[in-house]
Amino acid sequence: MSGLITMDDLSNEEILSILDDAERLLPVAKGETYLPLLQGKILGNLFFEPSTRTRMSFETAMKRLGGDVVNLGDVKTSSVVKGETLFDTIQMVDGYTDIIAMRHPRQGAAQYAQDAARVPILNGGDGAGHHPTQTMLDLFTIRQAHGTLEGLKVVLAGDLRYGRTVHSLSHALIRFGCELVFASPSLLKMPAEIVADLTNHGAKVVETEALLDSLDDADVVYMTRIQKERFADEDEYAKVAGAYKLHASNLDGAKENMIIMHPLPRVDEIHPSVDATRHARYFEQAFNGVVARMALLCRLLNIEVPANIPGGEA
Repeated sequence: MSGLITMDDLSNEEILSILDDAERLLPVAKGETYLPLLQGKILGNLFFEPSTRTRMSFETAMKRLGGDVVNLGDVKTSSVVKGETLFDTIQMVDGYTDIIAMRHPRQGAAQYAQDAARVPILNGGDGAGHHPTQTMLDLFTIRQAHGTLEGLKVVLAGDLRYGRTVHSLSHALIRFGCELVFASPSLLKMPAEIVADLTNHGAKVVETEALLDSLDDADVVYMTRIQKERFADEDEYAKVAGAYKLHASNLDGAKENMIIMHPLPRVDEIHPSVDATRHARYFEQAFNGVVARMALLCRLLNIEVPANIPGGEA
């Protein structure tokens, strides 16, 4: 693999193989076992947009595996403010590192960067486009809870128009025969071209504004925040802010093993009362960013994850 820009860069077999690697790496991600598989390797973290979980989990993943990290840091203190182009920035960091994780506000920037680089690029989010490493940790979380990715009913709720996490995840889920429910305000519906693409690939997709009506037979409920920063018009944002608010009391009829996920940060779409229920998985999901990205770093750097790791799955 030369890089991971969209989920189309991975076959179903590769996805499952990487998830298996991640499962074995769990004790390393938790700090219970030290396994310096990436000793001597350097990750370049290039985040042109704010990030907490993605940036920190990449850094943690690299360091847990014995590698090192160089960060772009605040864009305002980098040469970007002097007018340095993305091409030149990539060319420069390419010479310092073995692999690059990048987030950028412009859709398509990750593919542009991969075309400019010799080292692999891991897309940590490109505008409202794709976020494949988030999708991998999401798939890991779902498989951990249900033991499979096959044939589940998944409700994706909130900002489906601008939410790159749900764009990537929906494409991955239909490859495993999942049924999808898109619950959103009409202003934030899943883009029509994505819905068309999913249905053309044989997916069963339902669109609704009634989130609560979709909870009882769901296996996964994937909440997202309304992303204020994606709106050019403040009035448009005001129309949909706080559209969905999930409380523990809404979950009385839910399946016992239904899980609630969220890419975080949350605003008010999941009430803290949900945190104490058996359904809440979003903080565990955030931790899974470390183990999923560890497996991806190894795969893209052609480092084999041992079959037997002390404390891990054989």
